[in-house]
Order: sequence, then structure tokens, then C-alpha cells
Amino acid sequence: MDRQQASILIQQAITALRSGEATRARDLLNNVVKDPPPGEVPPWFLLAQACQMAGDSVGQGEALTRLLAEEPRHLGGLLLMAGHKAGQGDSRAASSFYTTALAVADHAPDQVPQVMIPLLQQGQLYLQKAQGEYSAFLNAQLADKGIAPGAVSPRIDMALDLLLGRKQLYVQEPTSFYFPGLPQRQFYEAAEFDWAQGFEAQAGAMLAELEGLLARQPGDFSPYVQTRPDRPAAANPLRDDPSWGAHYLWENGAPVADHAAIAPATMAALATAPMPVIAARSPMALYSLLRPGTHIRPHHGMLNTRLICHLPLITNADCAIRVGNETRTWQQGRLLIFDDSIEHEAWNRGRATRIILLFEIWRPEISMDERTALTAIFEAITAYGGLPPDQG
Repeated sequence: MDRQQASILIQQAITALRSGEATRARDLLNNVVKDPPPGEVPPWFLLAQACQMAGDSVGQGEALTRLLAEEPRHLGGLLLMAGHKAGQGDSRAASSFYTTALAVADHAPDQVPQVMIPLLQQGQLYLQKAQGEYSAFLNAQLADKGIAPGAVSPRIDMALDLLLGRKQLYVQEPTSFYFPGLPQRQFYEAAEFDWAQGFEAQAGAMLAELEGLLARQPGDFSPYVQTRPDRPAAANPLRDDPSWGAHYLWENGAPVADHAAIAPATMAALATAPMPVIAARSPMALYSLLRPGTHIRPHHGMLNTRLICHLPLITNADCAIRVGNETRTWQQGRLLIFDDSIEHEAWNRGRATRIILLFEIWRPEISMDERTALTAIFEAITAYGGLPPDQG
């Protein structure tokens, strides 16, 4: 068939479709796809539409299969195939095609034809319903085997939450240095560290030292994120804002003498934690202040070789931190330990200022030899002029 003949048949098929003659349109288009002009793409999508209108489910499926084999990201084809699979009762296949169609639309939203928008909305509703049915089925199946939330381990709970779309996956994305092969854990539990129980036991003495500081020097906090004359300004809405304040006990690897002198119990407790010792870099320890109404926006830390420890000394129930897909509140005198290379944010929605003791420790999975090597790497980077102090 030459191009002119094919063009005439396709136009006749379109006219037939507009007149409601779906069967005739299908037959005309079948003639084209059986003998397409050399080098021309057969009108599979139009044929699929004609088959759908004619009630020819088999023909529609075959046309869509051929179309998507040649154009896997054809938005109309994906949406029609999703609806076709849904009509056959194959919800897993329908969900897969709807998910792909929505991803294609999200990638280039300005290129989505208006006629496709209701179909995309239909796909979103279908996926929500299918996800609920899938979740209910899995929960029933697992309940029969004694597997319920909290029954086995937090990792099993997280795996199911990710599988069912209840939580989003977050991974380590440090802004300056990535060390491979470490577990992607958002929070660690204090009970996993042999020094933690003794550290928490000193919380009362540490609170007394903080209260003494506040009584004598209530304004002795600097903005946590500060503009540096030798670096571009940090893209942080709390830059130079005292609403997020810092009072350092250890800074850039050295104790702040006058601050450390009035916090002997705190300094002694910090000495029991496995803090990195890196020239001009670590240890790092400070009181971190967050005033009411302050929100630390989502961000990532510089390194994934450390964990951040918070010991809440003054807090309230309306303060919280989100790390990845888990949100926790600070508990007075109880360590909260997390990987800050995973996206995190924090807020104080209460009426009183929150103050925590913040410090860093080596990740427990890093061996002593690796710590020695990493220390040398970081000191070499610092000597070259890299890895500036953390800016949140």
C-alpha cells in the first residue's frame, strides 16, 4: 500500500469514528496496519481507539501491545493499556501502566494534551484504590502468620511501609564527602552504644550547667548558620538568624575555653563519647537553641561518616525532628541519634525555647583503621582549604 492509499483509509476511519461507526473504522485501520506504506509507522493508537469503541477487547490489546513495543512512553497508549488491563481485572498490570503514564506526564507536564488530563486523574484514583486493596490483602495474609506491625522488627515494618507506599525512601546524600558501604539507617537507638547509659545519667548535671549559663549570660548564643566572608552566603533562610542559635563547647577541634570552664560535667560526659578527633575539624559540641515558631528546613549534612547526637536539656512536646521518613520528638534527658546525611528537618511549634546538647560521633560500622585513614583524609582536605565548618 502506498502513502496516498493509506492516508485515504486513515481519513475514512477517522470520519467513521466521528460518526460512531467504530467497527467500520477498525476494519479500515486493520487494512492499513496489515500493509503499511514502507517506512511509515502503522496507526496503532488510532486502531486501539477504534477497537475500544467497537468492543473488540482482543484487538485493542494487540494494537496497544504493538504500539508500546515501538513507543514505550506513548502517553495515550499507556493510559489506554492501563484502562484495558483494569477492564480485564488485572489490577497489578493496570497499576503498572498507570504508574508509568503518570511518571511520563510528570516528566513533561507542559506537553500533556488537555484531553489526557481526566485520564491521568482517573489513573491516580485507580492507584489509590488499588493500593488500599493490595495493603488490605497483604495485611490479612501476614496476620494469619503472626506478622503485624511491631511484631518482628522495625526493619520489617519499614520494608512493608515502603512496599505499600506509606513511606518514601530516603538515602544518604552528604553534601561534601560520601563513604561507601554504610547502612542506610535514619535513627540509631541509644541502647546500641555502651557509653550512652552513663552519658544520659549525667543529664541532670548538664542541665544545671546550662541553666547556670542562661542565668548569667542568657544572650550568649550566636546564629547557628552565619555568613562567612570567605565563602558564598549559605542558601538557608535562617542564615544569621538567632532563632536557631549555637553556644559551642568544642569548635573546630578545640575546646572553647571560657565556655568549657563553666560546664565541667558536660565536658566530662562528652569525653566518654567516641567523638572524632580531626585537626581543625572535630570534636564538635554545642548547645543548639531553637526558638518558638522556628523551622529548620529540610537539608543534608556534609558527611556520612558520623552520627549526630542530641541530648535534650530543655524541650517541649511541640518540638520534633524528621529524618528521612520518620519523625521523633525529643525526650528530656534521652539521647536521640541519627544520620544527618539523610534529609532532615526540625521545628519548634511550642511556646518555649528548645535547647539540646549536640555533638557528633564516629559511625559504629567504621573500623579503627578506617577512622585513622578518614582522619588523615579530612585533615588533608582541611589543609588544602576544603570542608568548611558545618552550616546546618
